[in-house]
Amino acid sequence: MTGLLVCVAVLVLAGGFGLVRARRDGRLRVRAKDGAVVLTAAELGEELGERATLVQFSTAFCQPCRATRRVLAEVAAMVPGVAHIELDAEEQLDLVRRLDILRTPTVLVLDASGRQIRRAAGQPRRSDVIAALGEAV
Repeated sequence: MTGLLVCVAVLVLAGGFGLVRARRDGRLRVRAKDGAVVLTAAELGEELGERATLVQFSTAFCQPCRATRRVLAEVAAMVPGVAHIELDAEEQLDLVRRLDILRTPTVLVLDASGRQIRRAAGQPRRSDVIAALGEAV
């Protein structure tokens, strides 16, 4: 009987964790320390956009990174002055550690000066990216 209770408890906890993670996955949000993060073109290896920059941290084996790449490239093409920069997280470990990036894809929305406005862990929705760009621009 004790084993059954433990099994049910583990299933309930795992289900709760899954629901919370699914709800937060890909949501562009603001963290308290995000506004203090400023990235330069030298750190990113490419020029920042005139109005805003979408920075994507990816890895070679990441399936959602491909879909995120398409969404961000489409949004960057739609909005003038917005650049999309994709970085390989494995090659940029110092930057990954400094920015506290724990999973891929992670998307950062930067304003024209390189200040981080929003951040998403997971694949963001196109409408959320456009709304975050509205704030950055």
